[in-house]
Amino acid sequence: MITRGVQCELFRLRPVHVLRLGYGIIPLKTCNPSRVGCEAGDAKVFSRIMQIDVLFSILILLLSVVIHEVSHGYAALALGDSTAKYQGRLTLNPLKHIDLFGSIILPLLLVITKAGFVFGWAKPVPFNPYNLRNQRYGEALVAIAGPVSNIVVALFFGLLLRFGIPFGWYPVSFVEIASGVVFINLVLAGFNLVPLPPLDGSKVLFALAPQHLVLRYRKGFEQYGMIFSIIFIVYGWEYFLPLVVRSFAIITGLPI
Repeated sequence: MITRGVQCELFRLRPVHVLRLGYGIIPLKTCNPSRVGCEAGDAKVFSRIMQIDVLFSILILLLSVVIHEVSHGYAALALGDSTAKYQGRLTLNPLKHIDLFGSIILPLLLVITKAGFVFGWAKPVPFNPYNLRNQRYGEALVAIAGPVSNIVVALFFGLLLRFGIPFGWYPVSFVEIASGVVFINLVLAGFNLVPLPPLDGSKVLFALAPQHLVLRYRKGFEQYGMIFSIIFIVYGWEYFLPLVVRSFAIITGLPI
């Protein structure tokens, strides 16, 4: 999403892009093993992971999205843009990032109505692409920082499980929580890497694609990108989930 407005005195005369990048999904029901791309083993692992209380899973999602958003801001800062810093967004304090509708109301409504998944987002992190030192790939680097942060979190907790469980270091409660952290962060990273606007992957796609095609089609692609993203959520989830489950098994060493 792109907005224009005054963000701070230094950028008063420049358009400011707002990254609507920190989208996250928690599925609340298993995939159907009869469908192509989904196996019974995926459903079993998925069910075991999601034994964690749903509201607690939402909390993990919220904290993971905050890390995701802060990573965008720090990446922009490293590349020369201080917009997020001046707006006080380079903090892990969830209150600075919570979007009333996207972080609280919508997830709770989806849980109450048993929609089958939880969808949410945090406040978008603002950045000014004209301040980035790398004009060719800067926007893509800022975008990909979010999913990379989630992958790092998933690897950290996943490797704790892989090397700690064989020695019996952790109680069952920690294993369940850490499993949820790994799974949710893998979902968040993978979903945001899908090359559909307004997700992070679209910014990477625009940076790598021939620029004459980007100049010609980007505006229209972004205009209808949310529709494509919703279609992906509805029809592509059962093909996406098995990839997440297998990645989870590889990282944690837990059997499928």
